[in-house]
Amino acid sequence: MKTIHKTFWAAMTAASVLLAACGGGSSGSNSDGSSIGWNATPDWITPPNGSGSTSDSGNAGYTSNIKTDKNNTVTVRVDNSMGSINMLYTSIQVCAPDTQGKGPCVTVDRMLVDTGSTGVRIAASALQSLNPQLLTQAGAPDDGTGVIPIAECMPFGSGFTWGSVKRADITIGNRTANNIPIQVIGDGAFTTPAECVARGGADLSTVKSLGANGILEVGHFTHDSKDALTKAVPGLYYYCPSANSCVSTSMPYTKQVMNPVAAFDADYNGIVIRLPAIPAGGQAGVSGQLIFGVGTQSNNTPPTNANIFALDEYGTMTTQYHGAVLNRSVIDSGTNGYLFPDDAIPTTSEWEWYTPSSPLNLTATIEPTDGSSSPVNVTFPIDNALNLMASGNAAYNNVGAYSPYSRQFLWGLPFFYGRSVYTVIGNAKIGKLTGPFVAF
Repeated sequence: MKTIHKTFWAAMTAASVLLAACGGGSSGSNSDGSSIGWNATPDWITPPNGSGSTSDSGNAGYTSNIKTDKNNTVTVRVDNSMGSINMLYTSIQVCAPDTQGKGPCVTVDRMLVDTGSTGVRIAASALQSLNPQLLTQAGAPDDGTGVIPIAECMPFGSGFTWGSVKRADITIGNRTANNIPIQVIGDGAFTTPAECVARGGADLSTVKSLGANGILEVGHFTHDSKDALTKAVPGLYYYCPSANSCVSTSMPYTKQVMNPVAAFDADYNGIVIRLPAIPAGGQAGVSGQLIFGVGTQSNNTPPTNANIFALDEYGTMTTQYHGAVLNRSVIDSGTNGYLFPDDAIPTTSEWEWYTPSSPLNLTATIEPTDGSSSPVNVTFPIDNALNLMASGNAAYNNVGAYSPYSRQFLWGLPFFYGRSVYTVIGNAKIGKLTGPFVAF
C-alpha cells in the first residue's frame, strides 16, 4: 500500500493509498472444518488449464457453471469522510465465527475496497468489544505446540499493517464468508518485529494512518502470500510465544488471511466494480456497485468486446509507457491516483503529486505478461492535483503521482470511473477463460 499525505487546504489532508501487495490464493478444506466449496487453487499451486484471451467471442465464452444468487450487489461509495480523496468504501459485518450472524457482531463501515491485494484487515478499534470474541488463529508449521498465536506483517507499497490473525464470519451484503482468517491490525497484542519496520514506510495499522477502518482486499487470489507457503519470509508471517517475542515462519494457505469472496457459497469466482463517469473538475462524491461473480449472471458478464489480460503468479501485467516496460503493473482500486514514473511532469516538492501547468492526455499500453492477448492503448488524463483538490471534492479521474518503482504502473481508482472492471480469482474457469485475469 502506498500512502501519500499532502495538506492541500487548511482543514483537509489528501491521502493516496497504494494497496499492491504480494498475491496469494489456494483451495481446499481448513483443518478446523472450514472450506472453500470450489476448486479455487491458483496457478501458482497448480498450473492453469489455459490463459485469458481475447480470441473467444460471444457471451457464451464467459459462462461460468457455478451456483448463483440474484442478490449479488452491494453499494460502494467515494467520499471525503475520512479526509482523503478517491477512497472507495463499503460496509461489512463481522461476527464471531460460525454463529451465522446470530452471535456477537459489529458493522464496520468505511472499509477500503481494494482489488490489488488479498484479505480482510480491520482496525482493532473498529471491532470494539468483538475483538476478544474472535477465534485466535494458531498452528504455524514451526510451532511444535500448535497453539501459539499467529500474527502478520503485511507489506504494501507505502508501509505495512501489523496485527494478530484471527478467524471471523465476514458478511458483505447478503453473502457470508464463514470462519475465515482475517488480520486484526493495530491490536497491540504483540510488539512489531524490527524486520517488519525495516521494510520501510508508515505503520498503517491505525484508522488515522490508513484513512479507513480497514481494507477489504478482493483481488485475484484466495489467500495472501505465495512466498510464505514454502519459507519463512522476514517481515511477513509470525508465531508469537509472548507479547515481546514473535518468530518468522512459513504459513500454509489454510491459515493465511484470505479473500472473503472465494469463501462465498455463490458467485465466488471474482468481482466487478462499476462506477459512473465523473467530470474533469471532480465530484463531491460517487456511488457505485460491487458485484459478486464474473460471467455468472447478466449483471456481471463482460461484453463481447472486453479487453482481457491474463496475469502472472503475483497478479501483475505489463504496461509500456514512454518506452519503459513496467511489468509489475496492477489495476488497483486501492490506489487513489495513477502511480507511474515520468520525470518530465512537474510534481509537488514533498509528496510527488503531479502538478502539470495544463491538463495532459497521456497514453500507455497495457498487455498481459504472457502475451496471451493483444496490447491495448489506454488514454488517461493528468491535471494539477493540488489545484483540483482545492475544490474540496472527493472524486477525481485525473490525479496522479510519481512512482519511484521503475517497473510498476498502478492504474488506480481514477481508471475505474466510467468503467466496469472485472477481477477474476485464482484459476477459476469462466467458459474457455482461466484466471487470474482482469477485464474492462
